[in-house]
Amino acid sequence: MEKKDINWGELGFAYMPTDYRFVSNWKNGAWDDGALITDPNIVISECAGVLQYAQTVFEGLKAYTTEDGRIVCFRPDLNADRLEASCKRLQMPVFPKDRFVEAVREVVKANAAFVPPFGSGATLYLRPYMFGSDAVIGVKPATEYQFRILCTPVGPYFKGGVKPLTVRISDLDRAAPRGTGNIKAGLNYAMSLYNIVDAHNCGFDENIYLDPGTRTKIEETGGANIIFITKDNKVVTPKSDSILPSITRRSLLQVAQEYCGLEVEEREVELAEIGEFAECGLCGTAAVISPVGKIVDHGKEICMPAGMTEMGPVTKKLYDTLTGIQMGRLPAPEGWIVEIM
Repeated sequence: MEKKDINWGELGFAYMPTDYRFVSNWKNGAWDDGALITDPNIVISECAGVLQYAQTVFEGLKAYTTEDGRIVCFRPDLNADRLEASCKRLQMPVFPKDRFVEAVREVVKANAAFVPPFGSGATLYLRPYMFGSDAVIGVKPATEYQFRILCTPVGPYFKGGVKPLTVRISDLDRAAPRGTGNIKAGLNYAMSLYNIVDAHNCGFDENIYLDPGTRTKIEETGGANIIFITKDNKVVTPKSDSILPSITRRSLLQVAQEYCGLEVEEREVELAEIGEFAECGLCGTAAVISPVGKIVDHGKEICMPAGMTEMGPVTKKLYDTLTGIQMGRLPAPEGWIVEIM
């Protein structure tokens, strides 16, 4: 298979159309067979449920070329599980888990020429998503839906090397108490757009959101879960019902225990205690772990001992181990790696 003529080393994290995408429609209470199509455009009613009431959910995962030349995906079954939870919360039909994983296989295989080669630092990013597609004028769920998977080659999140982030404690809330913070819905991300632009304008890389009930506990950022490392090398991650359950975070915690021999604790993390941690990182599909060097709480600067020059030692060990599993350099736990071809 001949690869596309792409300068893999120059790719950013941006959309590039590929040859095929998967599409399946829900109508009259059932999903159709679905198909790979070449047209990247979507034509829907001007009154479609997604446009009127934001009835849409999505996922994100990647396909990689391993060191031995295989093309694989990382834990797509967990993306299917999370999409199911999101759909149920927004009164949308569930796309079956087995069909989800198979559709991921089909899309990656059909676009294999766009999967970057091993060593390039680039990957194929997949975006499964679903939306209400028929006309809805009253406030109610749509009756027809479309499920799609697009993919696009993307470059490494850290071009030119890792630089620890400077983040701020946000005055705004990411989610409402007992709201939709624990699902991957477009409406959650729309709510964060004003705040992330404001953060960038103020010189910060991200916002850290506090719990919406008491505003005394750390939750997550606008697009990633948070992990902390204590001074005695314990991995701590905030626990809350309004945090999105990150697949990367879940995997990192298992890696910490089973591969690195570290103690792991998932618990409430008070804002008042963050100065006691040695390292901090934001974890998600795009970068695996983005190190945090400084947290600013309304003018008060809390600097991580690891500093602003490089990733902390424990964070780097977790990053190297998980990416080693994804790229085939290290043996993976059963079921983590789905081979495409």
